[in-house]
Amino acid sequence: MSNNVFPILPGLAWNIHKRPTWKTRIQRSVGGWETRVAQQLYPIWEFELPYEFLRSAGGYSELQTLMGFYLARQGSFDNFLYTDSSDSSVTAQQFGTGDGATVAFQLSRPYGGFAEPVQNINGTPAIYVNGTLKTAGTDYNINSTGLVTFTAAPANGAVLTWTGNYYYRVRFAEDNADFTNVMNNLWELKKLNFLGSVMNKV
Repeated sequence: MSNNVFPILPGLAWNIHKRPTWKTRIQRSVGGWETRVAQQLYPIWEFELPYEFLRSAGGYSELQTLMGFYLARQGSFDNFLYTDSSDSSVTAQQFGTGDGATVAFQLSRPYGGFAEPVQNINGTPAIYVNGTLKTAGTDYNINSTGLVTFTAAPANGAVLTWTGNYYYRVRFAEDNADFTNVMNNLWELKKLNFLGSVMNKV
């Protein structure tokens, strides 16, 4: 599992596609009735990024940076971290409510009324209990997968919130990428696909 971060490059163009995908088993009877079984608790997210230019000379090395990153992952073999500019941070996000006994709580982030566990933290998050900032190492500890363990159980009804940044953990969807040389020292990549989640699922 790699903790290399996908590079941010100026040639990234619109439109960027982001698709939540689920897996559902559907059995239909001879009478037309359906029985459905959800086989995932959380979605896998698919991304499609187009690059309208990747320069390779004149002091620019975007082609080498992106192609080198892809080669180092060996296509779809290794995973990496990706910052989704539209979904990479939370502010005062509730991730639990104290009951006077539980000490461990998993960080999460919402999407509308749906919440997913966050397991790839970017930087050091701020943890609050009833709006009061707590001190890491004294009031709580947080591990590499976003599990917050308090030294003393938060009081019954205490609201736990966090502010911070996070990554998606993803892998490339394919073992090939079509880099196109459109003119001297200028390339494009019409689409680069990868998939993953805010958890450690790939």
